[in-house]
Amino acid sequence: MVDRYVMSIDQGTTSTRCMLFDQRGRLVSVSQREHRQYFPQPGWVEHDALEIWRNVQRIVHEALESAGLDSGSVAAIGIANQRETTVLWDRRTGAPVGRAVVWQDTRTAALVAALRDRPGDEYFLDRCGLPPSTYFSAPRIRWLFDHVEGLEQRAEDGEVLFGTMESWLIWNLTGGADGGLHITDPTNAGRTMLLNVRTLTWDAELLDFFGVPRAMLPEIRSSAESYGEACALLPGVRITAALGDQQAALFGQTCFSPGEAKCTYGTGSFLLINTGGDLVRSRHGLLTTVAYEIAGQPTVYALEGPMAVTGSLVQWFRDRLGLISTAPEIETLARTVDDNGGCYIVPAFSGLFAPHWRSDARGVVVGLTSYITSGHLARAVLEATAWQTREVVDAVNADSGLALRQLKVDGGMTSDNLLMQMLADVLDVPVVRPLVAETVSLGAAYAAGLAAGYWADLEVLRRNWHRAAQWLPAMDPGRRAREYARWQRAVERSLGWEAPPGRPD
Repeated sequence: MVDRYVMSIDQGTTSTRCMLFDQRGRLVSVSQREHRQYFPQPGWVEHDALEIWRNVQRIVHEALESAGLDSGSVAAIGIANQRETTVLWDRRTGAPVGRAVVWQDTRTAALVAALRDRPGDEYFLDRCGLPPSTYFSAPRIRWLFDHVEGLEQRAEDGEVLFGTMESWLIWNLTGGADGGLHITDPTNAGRTMLLNVRTLTWDAELLDFFGVPRAMLPEIRSSAESYGEACALLPGVRITAALGDQQAALFGQTCFSPGEAKCTYGTGSFLLINTGGDLVRSRHGLLTTVAYEIAGQPTVYALEGPMAVTGSLVQWFRDRLGLISTAPEIETLARTVDDNGGCYIVPAFSGLFAPHWRSDARGVVVGLTSYITSGHLARAVLEATAWQTREVVDAVNADSGLALRQLKVDGGMTSDNLLMQMLADVLDVPVVRPLVAETVSLGAAYAAGLAAGYWADLEVLRRNWHRAAQWLPAMDPGRRAREYARWQRAVERSLGWEAPPGRPD
């Protein structure tokens, strides 16, 4: 009998990976390629969707070749993706209409500010569970309609399609202009501000509000079901799952029960807590979102706290300040001092996400004195991630009514042991890292394997999860309280920032 594996395509913010997993959830093969980041204007972030599609074609073959396998060894394909990134393309030719507008992009700030003023946050929270923010897709579609001549009419005529990255990839994988499937799932559709979070259908009132034609939107399918054949790359192999990257990580961490939470630490960081079948309306700055929907089973919801700048702050420290040569060096540098020397960094490079949702916030460094060294700055960089997580966890506890008892973590930053200890200290809960740290890819594979019958049920997946490391709180409660109060004062400065006269925002 030929061994078979599940393939995961993880289309992320800076790169795309293809991974193969076996029956026990172990990594068998991986291939990865980065794609270019475009910054044409301050606050603008773009990707070339065609470059990403070409990369997918390469890495799928590379992952199989490195393991000595062919398409007959693949039982199913699951896709995870950066979520709110917006792609518009020509239905007939398959050519993108300009570059993809990335989730970090803030060009819609003026539009979002107007939305928050009128009709206001409550209007949107009641319908889609999201506050107006530059983070989401619908304001970007509206911005593109307003700034690209003729685009809105082409969309109304059915000539232009919209999708987040999983829609773009599935369309190309299943035939592209020659009959490709135009679909999405609730975890991605729920990040557009166009999905009714209760009915999980496109909301007619929101479509009308933003002026988005229904004809350009993908069909909404469940997160785990048989979609279609990946004929463009792997004839005979079916795509059976699509999940937004953070929901995929929740699934890969096997957080299948209400109250279980994970946080993924990458370019940005994203904490999700499973709320089961309960659609919990956040009153403390979190997002109400779909965790996953398995075909034939009830929808599972989550509360989410996104943090825009965490790993990218380390990149800034490396590339812009030049104080380290590689990202891992920040831990070594931070360990040269015992504390931050009174220095705090609030990295509001794209405004502040949860729980503040202020696109006008700006990054600040507080407490600089002649005493501060590069070691203190390095420590402040790492602590910025820990304190942002604390703010989100406080909101989670307030919304859920239950105190978080453990946080499962994953993503590239979890290799930093000092940061993981900081998290345990400021959260006052155990922090646990799994054996497979790249749980975004694993979660997409798990969902695909479930839909294809490769794994029998969720309990089988739970048995695959193994702990690699754990950090326990060690900080004095008094010190924790004092430092958190200082962090909050630094955040207040970030929120109160105003552009100097004569200088653009």
